[in-house]
Amino acid sequence: MNDAQHPGESGFPSTGTPSSSGVAGPIDFPSRVRGCLLGGALGDQLGYPVTASSLEGIRIRFGAEGLRSLDQLPGGARISGTTQLALYTLDALIEALEWANSGTAADETACLWLSYLRWYAGLEGGFPETAPHPLPRWIDEQQLLHERRSPSAACLAALATGEMGSRARPLNTAAEGAESVARSAAFGLLPHVAAEFTARLAVHGAALTHGHPVAHHGAAAFSGMIRLLAHGDASPARAAAAVLADMESDPEASRLAGRLRAALRLGESGQVPLEELRDALGAGLAADEALAVALYAVLAGSDPDPQEHFRSTLALAINVDGDSSAIGSMAGSLLGAFYGEAALPPAWLASAEGTEEVTGMAALFLAQTA
Repeated sequence: MNDAQHPGESGFPSTGTPSSSGVAGPIDFPSRVRGCLLGGALGDQLGYPVTASSLEGIRIRFGAEGLRSLDQLPGGARISGTTQLALYTLDALIEALEWANSGTAADETACLWLSYLRWYAGLEGGFPETAPHPLPRWIDEQQLLHERRSPSAACLAALATGEMGSRARPLNTAAEGAESVARSAAFGLLPHVAAEFTARLAVHGAALTHGHPVAHHGAAAFSGMIRLLAHGDASPARAAAAVLADMESDPEASRLAGRLRAALRLGESGQVPLEELRDALGAGLAADEALAVALYAVLAGSDPDPQEHFRSTLALAINVDGDSSAIGSMAGSLLGAFYGEAALPPAWLASAEGTEEVTGMAALFLAQTA
């Protein structure tokens, strides 16, 4: 066991606790877990090469239709820090589940912070001077997850302080970037927990590095959608509408609620010109804008065939002016949680980076939730 783990009040049940929601439909839960995680990684890899580019710049590089497939990437597909942090988020939940399944409660937010510190140490060569030094875990042995792949400056700055950010004591009060949302899919995959617990975990996880409320609300909304897709047999539109309905009574979430409302409206109308998308949803850099663009892409890219739906959605998601890596990751995670592995194009998986690391982490998570 990691010496940084410590008892505390937990919302995790033991492995034997029966699910109150179950997994409806013919798609089994393990497939949804792998689909969500791999879908997020594929979306990240498609968006990563153009995440700092304008749509005009993307079209100059890849032609009038933009970047649409991993096989268009001359240097091959590569994960970014978005996937690295998504997997470190998952590892923190695995660690907390290990405690719960052994009969001991753990502080889940502390597990998240210690996991992010291990990610930081892998990139920077050591822990911040005033931070604890948790023992390594399986994920820390995966060299790919320690390569420097455009890590979030806000995340690095917050972790470098050696302090544990929270809503009460925020770090980076102006930080509202989409990376705080994209790493939060794993919260929604947790079985046997209430929606309120999922949202609380996501908020606390985002607050570790991002102090702006829109980052907190975005993480909660995204993980809530994943939860409804993976456990509630909801369609993407119904999942988004349900999350939006819960947000309507919270004045602090009004900015995100407005973006999601617009995304639902635009997505149900089909594909719209980029200028209209920018006006309604923003540039796709902040947490609320990026989540709204990802949701729009999922709805507007609809196709009866899951793999075609995935391809068209990812093309819409990453050919924008915003954070294409984070937007692509969110869109891919949503469809992977909805369809399971059936959404993932085999040719994309064959050319993708990090599939062994992702499926390895999925297996560890599923072993604790079986």
